[in-house]
Amino acid sequence: MTEAAFSNGTVLIVDDTPGNLALLSDTLSEANYRVLVATDGSSALEQIQYIKPDIILLDVMMPGIDGFETCSRLKADPATAAIPVLFMTGLSELENLLRGFGEGALDYIVKPIRPAEVLARIEVHLTQTRNLLRAEQLLNHGEFAALAVDAGGQIHWRTPAGARWLADFKAFQGVDVALDSDSVLPEGMLGWFQRWLRQSGRTEADSEPHRLVPGFAVTVNACEQPGEYLLLLQRDDAQWSPQTLRERLKLTFREAEILMWIARGKTNKEIGIILSTSPRTVNKHLEHIFEKLGVSTRAAAVALAMQRG
Repeated sequence: MTEAAFSNGTVLIVDDTPGNLALLSDTLSEANYRVLVATDGSSALEQIQYIKPDIILLDVMMPGIDGFETCSRLKADPATAAIPVLFMTGLSELENLLRGFGEGALDYIVKPIRPAEVLARIEVHLTQTRNLLRAEQLLNHGEFAALAVDAGGQIHWRTPAGARWLADFKAFQGVDVALDSDSVLPEGMLGWFQRWLRQSGRTEADSEPHRLVPGFAVTVNACEQPGEYLLLLQRDDAQWSPQTLRERLKLTFREAEILMWIARGKTNKEIGIILSTSPRTVNKHLEHIFEKLGVSTRAAAVALAMQRG
């Protein structure tokens, strides 16, 4: 195997003091980290464009742009914002430490550098960051449909599957998605949610799914963030089957199968894998479905199928 295969991760050290660079580089290399070095903020930012580290050790006082400005630029760029930054500083004044956190740093290391402390802090923050990235990947690529909202129905967070659920729900209600607000619950859902808040007193979670309309159910769960509620969104399509869809919508059996999987949020590629066919063939069947139902979008086809169901 290559050396990279055994690496614990890549660390970028940004410091203008040769002695610090040497000590940190030796410490991290011996602990099986891949080490990158930069002697000022500008060269660090340039280097990150080519190789993105897993974590950055960033000196506060440097020539040119200092550590605070370097961190600020890193956090302003979506491509580097998620990289954890640990400040290294000989300054003990509270205002400097607070400023570092305000720029987006996760932690700080006070000089003189103690190798054991550096390794411990890097390990903790890398573990936390990697766990967070795993969770984000699961939510972004999975079928977990959820929203976090406040008592007024403002949407503070959603998963991609949750966004698709909302779009289909709006299509079912005949709402123009292009004109409707994307930051607040749609009217039919908002009314139910606010009634639930009044009845529950905002102190309990709804353990049973509530069916808003045919095909769409919601459960309210407790949220760790005060003042927010987690809405779990479900497709209530158990009554669907290819046979019933074929009969009700005058589709072929394969078209009914494809429409059923579309209603469950699957892409053409995923449906092709499930049905052992190509995405191109799935798309051709989808064109026939649109023509037979008199619609032009996937969401409209699902909404029409649910209305007739």
